[in-house]
Amino acid sequence: MLFPLRDNIPAQRPPLATVGIIGVCVGAFVLQMLSPDHLKNWMFVPADLLSVEAWQERGLGVVVASMVVSMFLHGNLLHIASNMWFLWIFGDNVEDRLGFLRFLGFYLACGLIAALIHTAYTYFKLLVFGGGPQGLAEAALPTVGASGAIAGVLGAYLRLFPGATIRSLAFLFIIFTFIELPALIFIGLWFVLQAISGYTSLFSAWGGGGVAVWAHIGGFVAGYVLVGVLTGRKRPSGPRVVRFDVD
Repeated sequence: MLFPLRDNIPAQRPPLATVGIIGVCVGAFVLQMLSPDHLKNWMFVPADLLSVEAWQERGLGVVVASMVVSMFLHGNLLHIASNMWFLWIFGDNVEDRLGFLRFLGFYLACGLIAALIHTAYTYFKLLVFGGGPQGLAEAALPTVGASGAIAGVLGAYLRLFPGATIRSLAFLFIIFTFIELPALIFIGLWFVLQAISGYTSLFSAWGGGGVAVWAHIGGFVAGYVLVGVLTGRKRPSGPRVVRFDVD
């Protein structure tokens, strides 16, 4: 298990959008803790997106808006803490390249695409394995968290800074140590694990919900592609390097 501590690329501008997103998520989490039922209607439920009955019951506007609102809601303290830490480590550099407004648009787009991919996965499972009590129950589970959007940030970071160094805390059973890995390795390993888990879940029967892995996969791919479109970058670039000529 690897946990990122910092990277070696300082941002050139204050990450105002990144800090703002973290602030909104923390504020929403506090509201969730104080009033657990207050935001329940705004949680995204994949099964509701193509359900006329849900549109009538919740309102089509609420169902669609819940795809955005759910990006700022989290299930528990560990969920929000890990998401916000990853956003803090990787978001500032991506925001530095995109700028405030483009980063916000990019972040929301990645989150929406992640939600749509997770919905497609859910309906694929319903088609292949049928509904049944368990399948319908899992399709009706609310999906919350910034993971899909943050996966997009990871995809963008990998494209922009593959040679950056990520100082990480590595756990192996009861042993832990500090190691430094290129972003290509750190983020690449993360994505490979998501892809393996996603492939396994795609062709296995209903099995208990939990982590929306396909939202991670969809968000990551979206981030990798979108940042190339927004920056016009066809090939990855490494960390900034300053060269000095010596006479």
